[in-house]
Amino acid sequence: MNQSIKLTINNQAVGPIEVTDGVMMIEFLHEYLNLTGTKFGCGAGVCHACTVIVDDEQGMSEVVRTCINGVERFNGKRIRTIEGHAKLNEQGEITALSPVQQAFLEHFSFQCGWCTSGFVNEATALIERLERKPIPSAQVEDAIEEALGEHVCRCTGYVKYYAAVKDVILRTKGLTLS
Repeated sequence: MNQSIKLTINNQAVGPIEVTDGVMMIEFLHEYLNLTGTKFGCGAGVCHACTVIVDDEQGMSEVVRTCINGVERFNGKRIRTIEGHAKLNEQGEITALSPVQQAFLEHFSFQCGWCTSGFVNEATALIERLERKPIPSAQVEDAIEEALGEHVCRCTGYVKYYAAVKDVILRTKGLTLS
């Protein structure tokens, strides 16, 4: 059985597209749209490599794992994948990385890079939450641990990911109260 899916991904309208029932969102991104930056890690929603950002009409965002959620959950939604963070020129060439992506490069945060898209999306969502509700500087490390703590990096790159996110938060005006 098929269903018609229509959504917005990285500010681009997608659909309606006929999709077979039971298709996981990660498969839809890879096989239907050729957006392969979101990685399939565990297939059980444990590693968080497949995390994307879902934005609602009020400008609030949540992170959602795509390996355990069917594409129908995303019907009518606004989604951001790793491909949607950098700024592009009219030719589609990258002109600037997002602050999180740039910090990950500066801190040499990733090794194999498999988990990086999930970390970028989760860290971006954290920063967006802090823009709406800043926290005391003394709570930054706890906020990072809460946001990134369930992400799995098999190359043990956690320290550099966390340091990069902390750097972005502390150097961005308005994210902390002190």
